[in-house]
Amino acid sequence: MSEATLEDAPTWIVASVCSVIVLISFVFERALHHLGKGLERRRKTLYEALLKLKEELMLLGFVSLLLVVFQELIQKICIDESLMEHWLPCRGAPAATSASATAHHGVSSSAVISGGRRMLKGGGAAFGHCSSKGKVPLLSLHALEQVHIFIFVLAITQVVLSVATVLLGLLQMRIWMHWENTIQEEGSSAPKMIARVQKIRFVQDRCKGYEKATWVIIWLRSFFKQFYGSVSNDDYIAMRLGFVMEHFRGHPKFNFYDYMIKALEKDFKRVVSIKWYYWIFVMIFLLLNVTGWHSYFWISLVPLALLLLIGTKLEHIINKLAYEVASKHAAGQGEGGIVVSPSDELFWFHSPRLVLVLIHFILFQNAFEFAYFFWTLVMFGVNSCIMDSLGYSVSRIIICVVVQVLCSYSTLPLYAIVSHMGSSFKSAVFADDVAEHLRGWADGARRRVRRSATDVDASCLGTPAAGRGWEGAAGWRSLMAGRSRPTQQLRSISF
Repeated sequence: MSEATLEDAPTWIVASVCSVIVLISFVFERALHHLGKGLERRRKTLYEALLKLKEELMLLGFVSLLLVVFQELIQKICIDESLMEHWLPCRGAPAATSASATAHHGVSSSAVISGGRRMLKGGGAAFGHCSSKGKVPLLSLHALEQVHIFIFVLAITQVVLSVATVLLGLLQMRIWMHWENTIQEEGSSAPKMIARVQKIRFVQDRCKGYEKATWVIIWLRSFFKQFYGSVSNDDYIAMRLGFVMEHFRGHPKFNFYDYMIKALEKDFKRVVSIKWYYWIFVMIFLLLNVTGWHSYFWISLVPLALLLLIGTKLEHIINKLAYEVASKHAAGQGEGGIVVSPSDELFWFHSPRLVLVLIHFILFQNAFEFAYFFWTLVMFGVNSCIMDSLGYSVSRIIICVVVQVLCSYSTLPLYAIVSHMGSSFKSAVFADDVAEHLRGWADGARRRVRRSATDVDASCLGTPAAGRGWEGAAGWRSLMAGRSRPTQQLRSISF
């Protein structure tokens, strides 16, 4: 018996179903609209993150449209039955008869996404098309529907967990606002702050036994420090002073907390989206979900290991800054030696932004683990072989929860303050319109420098050899020094 089409469906059913779908879509769109209006008035950067979310939803809608349009074409792709017995997420009894093949065929090696042997529900015509050739269809309609659902679950989980991580991190950092207010009330002139840094426990605690300890002990101390009081009041005061003295020496009343939160919200705009290359990792993870490998358990250890490594590195940077301050103070370098010295050399590959890229990857991979677990739990049930054994499944979820909590309450606050210990400050220090104009001016300056260099090279090539003496070379160096001055001034601003 073939499935009913719209030609056979009562009009009241079609109208009712369409009305419900349109109503739900309209309510969701209006909710996003009002949320955007509220964020636009209060938090412009979070409003931009919401726009990123809308872009992700539009992309998902396009992916869904492609799946619907090409589903019949995919079902008509036929492969040899022998290929169906390789790289399976569930290893069952081999199909011996045509009936068993009908019951079990449906999960190809590429259908690891669907997480089990598919049913050919809605795919009878495709199966008949392939069986006439002695083959089986690549993927059934039911399996495509499961792929469709998984993509939506993954994207929504990524957004929800990213928002939860940032909100919990901001909640954890609210105490820093009280520290900043205290500094503003007590007076934050440079001499007072330097004298305070001399007395605080930032140097005493962070440098205790630093000279005698081996590098292994130093890194172990940094590793364990991330689990308790990752950023103390003394740490905040010292790093705030270092940032202000490095970039805003003439503005000691600079509100470091507001700048830091605004910069974190701008970074969140990048984290909430799913980069195109992350989908490559999704395909690799799905490919490796082979029965007996317990791939997802081992994969869940990757974000945990990366998170612990990042937390250790950030704590180590604070310890290193404290040790440098202690060394300068012991050498009698005066007031300037009591201030921490921000530098890109403290970070991996001299790039503070690399830490954000790694945190983004950690959140995405953790979201994948959560999404895949709950998707398989709902679609196939707790007793399905694709759920893996109970021990591995429970361990995976525990690891994911630990990663989420540790990232929210320790690693993200560490990143929020330590990332500003680089050589440059971020554009969040300016108002949004000013930052946008500066970004345009910087791009224009770089284009003018490149164009001038090209023009000068061309003119030199056309100049007689007698005119290329020492005087010409000196003039060239002077010209290029003047041309490159705008870009040198921009190096302290990270856009």
